[in-house]
Amino acid sequence: MPVFFNKVKRKNPSKPTEPELWYPVLKSTKLVKEKEVAELLSNETTLNPKEAEMAVSQLFKVVAWLLLDGHTVQLGSLGTFRLTAHSRGVPTEAEVNAHLIEKVSVRFSESAELKAAIAKASFVDVSSMSNK
Repeated sequence: MPVFFNKVKRKNPSKPTEPELWYPVLKSTKLVKEKEVAELLSNETTLNPKEAEMAVSQLFKVVAWLLLDGHTVQLGSLGTFRLTAHSRGVPTEAEVNAHLIEKVSVRFSESAELKAAIAKASFVDVSSMSNK
């Protein structure tokens, strides 16, 4: 299955005085929602579609609870989820407090198995498809 890309001309934000360059930018072909993920999961397991849908829904809740409880969550050969914080700095340790945290994000680190699977991707230029 190919991964599609568009050709996009952009400035490098870290070098705004340099000329724009062309980059391949990956293009999603479809947004796959929870229900479809559950259906695909049920096709690969002994779960019926409703059980798979419930499992996917509950997975979200469990991962959120664990992250909010300060845990890092590893999901087998998928990868690891953890919280990261964007915060302001202050001159002294005594000034550090929770109010300096401006934003909390979820960081996903793919596993070695997922990296290896993704490394097998083949890429297709979207513009080459419209010319046929």
